[in-house]
Amino acid sequence: MPVWDDLVGQERVQTQLAAAARDADALVTAVTNGTAPPAGSKMTHAWLFTGPPGSGRSTAARAFAAALQCTSPDRALGGEPGCGFCDGCHTTLVGTHADVEIVRTDLLSIGVKETRALVRRAQLSPAVGRWQVIVLEDADRLTEGAGNVLLKAVEEPAPRTVWLLCAPSLEDVLPTIRSRCRHLTLRTPPVAAVADVLVRRDGIEPSVAAAAARATQGHIGRARRLATDEAARSRRAAVLKLPLRVDDVGGCLKAAQELVDTAAEDAKQVAEEVDTKETEELRAALGAAAGTGGRMPRGTAGVMKELEDRQKRRRTRTQRDSLDLALTDLTGFYRDVLALQLGSGLAIANEEIRPDLDRIARASGPERTLRRIEAIIACRDALDRNVAPLLAVEAMTMSLRAG
Repeated sequence: MPVWDDLVGQERVQTQLAAAARDADALVTAVTNGTAPPAGSKMTHAWLFTGPPGSGRSTAARAFAAALQCTSPDRALGGEPGCGFCDGCHTTLVGTHADVEIVRTDLLSIGVKETRALVRRAQLSPAVGRWQVIVLEDADRLTEGAGNVLLKAVEEPAPRTVWLLCAPSLEDVLPTIRSRCRHLTLRTPPVAAVADVLVRRDGIEPSVAAAAARATQGHIGRARRLATDEAARSRRAAVLKLPLRVDDVGGCLKAAQELVDTAAEDAKQVAEEVDTKETEELRAALGAAAGTGGRMPRGTAGVMKELEDRQKRRRTRTQRDSLDLALTDLTGFYRDVLALQLGSGLAIANEEIRPDLDRIARASGPERTLRRIEAIIACRDALDRNVAPLLAVEAMTMSLRAG
């Protein structure tokens, strides 16, 4: 299966990347043979993938990285790079290729220290592959200082290094960086295409796949999770009941508290799964006495404190992401309400709760629905500014009540 098969509904982007991979292959071959590189190459040293959440930005970047490292013998016979079966493609896609560094963060930002390590890595020549590839999945989380560090590497790249940056939009990346990258925009995949890939690749029942794809409006990752995780479906169902519970002040405050508590519980569950393992591994590496709570060697307290701080930041990010997902579902609810009020004929994402949508649509007008959507957006903006989650969500639920 070619690496491009993972790109759902992105035919234009796939065509551009495949052409660049062919030119990259020809470029390396020319350099190896000591001949002149081909003219008019579509390959460049830095790429920026943008698109809405769920469009497959990181998937496109990984697929391109795999095509660049493809070692299929068919290439010599005119075959397309990115076969999906060779060692280069396979190890890149699973994240174990020696010359492909895939960077994602579970923290709120990527700092200067981590970026400097990437820049040093980018100066190395490929060890076993044809290119040194750095995939930065969260380029929008670079701090200003980290972005300035990265800028120098993008301005003056090593001859066989390729940077693949991913971000939701151009505005999320420093102008000086995006001006030095080739920009590719991905679109939200069609609902039907997402449902099809869930059936073909994940073996999900067609009816369940269609419902998950429709509910998430083409977000591939969320659709897969919704179709395979009963707990995720239960949490989403609870969130979609919130608009029916804000008839009075007490209901607003209670709904807000429950929403924040659920997000905190999600963060706690992730922490319990990851933090304990990380802590014990670090303690063992530092030579702590056997058993939980064993005495640590002298001089290691700072290292343990650094790990604790990182885990705390990760819990904050996880809670914020969980809240943001709930707010996205709420936005979809009111989007459906607005579609019904305007008689637009658009497909309803939450068809399974059509009676609730009809009830809210009849009880208010489009103007109030738009104000409610604006209240949800304001809540998301407040969370981005580090407003206390409970205060932000309480303000939102009160606005939902007022309309």
